[in-house]
Amino acid sequence: MTRLGPLLALLVVPSLALAQDAEVSLSQEDPLGSVVAPVMLPAGATALYGYTGAPEVGLGFRQGLGALEVEARARFDWFKLGASLELVGRKEVVRQGSFALAPTLGVGLVLNSGSTYMDDDNFSGVLVRILPGMVAGYRVADTVVLLGLVDLPIDLGLTGDKQRRFQALGGLGVEVYLGGNLSLLAAGQVGVETFQERAGAGQTRLGLTGRVGLGTRLF
Repeated sequence: MTRLGPLLALLVVPSLALAQDAEVSLSQEDPLGSVVAPVMLPAGATALYGYTGAPEVGLGFRQGLGALEVEARARFDWFKLGASLELVGRKEVVRQGSFALAPTLGVGLVLNSGSTYMDDDNFSGVLVRILPGMVAGYRVADTVVLLGLVDLPIDLGLTGDKQRRFQALGGLGVEVYLGGNLSLLAAGQVGVETFQERAGAGQTRLGLTGRVGLGTRLF
């Protein structure tokens, strides 16, 4: 027995250490991405972010649920002096090596002041927003993800006759892990915007957006 005890200790202790190491490695989620990347947060992961840019600034909260991701965000358009509250879902449908793709769909409420100080064609109203889109990500390094962004927001007036606004925007971005669970985003999009304040008064123009954001993983 005196010889068997030390022998069992030599066998059991390293095994327990290896099991603990495996448990830690499995419990540690990849920290890269919180503003837009990854295309879908893993189950249990939570992120908080903010960004500034043109024509808007915003704050958002992301929660990974496993089957999908849910995102709540608030945006302020300082060109139009309008604000929106939005709830969006994402579902990863493609993953091949370093590439991933997720369609997005959401709904929101827009309160627009109608200020024409920065936008001569702006109009006031309360609008419901439908938010189809897509996010693609390609990981080029341990700390860098290239992003493809498509947004197709549709605003339909609740207070005005035939008020509407539609944007078709596509672009690129990059999100970089800075350490300490912080990620930095830079992104830009270009496309078209069509809108009308009332029936028969539709217009079409170039649409542009740019933003720089900072986010953190909370869990």
